[in-house]
Amino acid sequence: MQEAKKREAIKLKNGATGTGSSGKRLSSGSRLKEKTEERQKRKTLSASPASPDPVIKPQPRPSDRLNPKTIDPFGVPSKAPSAFAAIYSKGGIPCRLVHGSVKHRLQWDCHPETLPFDPLLITLAEGLRETRHPYTFVSKEGFRELLLVEGAAQKAVPLLPRLVPVLKAALVHSDGEVFERGLTALVQLSAVVGPALNDHLKHLLSSLSKRQMSKKFKEQTTDALQKLEQYGGKESLAVIKSKIPTYCSIAS
Repeated sequence: MQEAKKREAIKLKNGATGTGSSGKRLSSGSRLKEKTEERQKRKTLSASPASPDPVIKPQPRPSDRLNPKTIDPFGVPSKAPSAFAAIYSKGGIPCRLVHGSVKHRLQWDCHPETLPFDPLLITLAEGLRETRHPYTFVSKEGFRELLLVEGAAQKAVPLLPRLVPVLKAALVHSDGEVFERGLTALVQLSAVVGPALNDHLKHLLSSLSKRQMSKKFKEQTTDALQKLEQYGGKESLAVIKSKIPTYCSIAS
């Protein structure tokens, strides 16, 4: 009886010992698994690329104010150039921009008096819709200087049927600066051709009427309309009033 009890006690002891060793084995296995996972995380972190350095924006240069939105006309274009840009890059405009410390100017290849207005004046008018330098300056200044030459009226009047749609495209442009250049060019043209513009004026007044409702352009538009009346005479007033009834004549 006593021997049976001893054997029973030995079995229980051995079972308890086995359970403890099994627990120890399980505990050792969990720690090994954790260490393996930790090593894998360290390898992943070391293999991942370092975080990129913060992007440093270039500081604006003093010349940026003089040359807004500058582009190299002879460089590789990022997109298809406009018709005016392509003509200018190929030397189709007989003048070049000369950079100055205070302001820019144009250098003509020959005297502007000797140049034919067709198609040069129309091409410069098309350039008024450009939005990048040097095209903006070349088109605006070239148009102005060409109209200042002797005999400009006789050369410009026959081109009015083709010039007016081009100027209208600038006047309806969504860019405010393009509109201002188109408005300035229209007044310059009116000063040269005078009443000859009256027959075409109605095609341009709709866009001026819309801009006059804007606080930003109201003063400029009103001033332009007064000059159109001044250069076009009494007939121009009737045309302006037919399209813009609220316009007040300079004679009133």
